Amino acid sequence: MEELGLPDLTGEQIEKVCSIAEEAARKHVLAQVPPKKIDALNISAEAEGTKPLRLTVDIDVQLSSSVKDFDVQQLCNTAVKQAFAAAKEYLKGLACHSRK
Repeated sequence: MEELGLPDLTGEQIEKVCSIAEEAARKHVLAQVPPKKIDALNISAEAEGTKPLRLTVDIDVQLSSSVKDFDVQQLCNTAVKQAFAAAKEYLKGLACHSRK
């Protein structure tokens, strides 16, 4: 992630940013595909370091065989972008609080 002027993150803040990223990705996937059409959905977000903070988001979606002509790769790519955007917003908030 780009430099946002972050303070040193606590373990709790790192867990929170991962949780926020996972939830944003999950919301995006479930907004695009009804849950009953999803056979498996695994989302993980991991953060390493603090300066720089490296955030990795992995998404594995398996749709039911009744779903035809759906671009799962594009769905995952967009969900990852949503996860990063949500994480960035959270981190910006931390950066703003640290400047006060």
